[in-house]
Amino acid sequence: MRRLAVLLATGFGLGRLPVAPATWASAATALILLPLLPRIPLLPFLVLTVVVTALAVPACGEAEKTLGHDARPIVADEIAGMMVTMCGAPALEHGGPPYAVTLLAGFALFRLFDIWKPPPVDRAQSLPGGFGVVMDDVLAGVYANLALQLLARVWR
Repeated sequence: MRRLAVLLATGFGLGRLPVAPATWASAATALILLPLLPRIPLLPFLVLTVVVTALAVPACGEAEKTLGHDARPIVADEIAGMMVTMCGAPALEHGGPPYAVTLLAGFALFRLFDIWKPPPVDRAQSLPGGFGVVMDDVLAGVYANLALQLLARVWR
């Protein structure tokens, strides 16, 4: 069971990349979402985001036992955070930018907030186990989503 948790927590090996694994996992998530976002309505995407986040919490918690506390190879939290960032992302047909532009902006904003960790993102890491590993990225995703929504208003 721990092997499966480590596999999930490392984003099927993305977290094992030697340089910037969190950035690579976020970028891979954006690339996977690029063809999907225009086709998935908000509610199913929201459900998928909740499921991915709910799976990431125990996977990251279990993986910590092998890899260490919030170790670099653990990237399922970035995947969940990037999905939170893109929930309800503004789109061209709703007066927003094209999906590729939205995804690029979402990616950049998520990485900014994930690295910067403004309050309460910084404090979320101190929560116990996998919950703490994932919640700081979920909160960074919320900040990135809000900034993305504001930028879309300016786009119009």
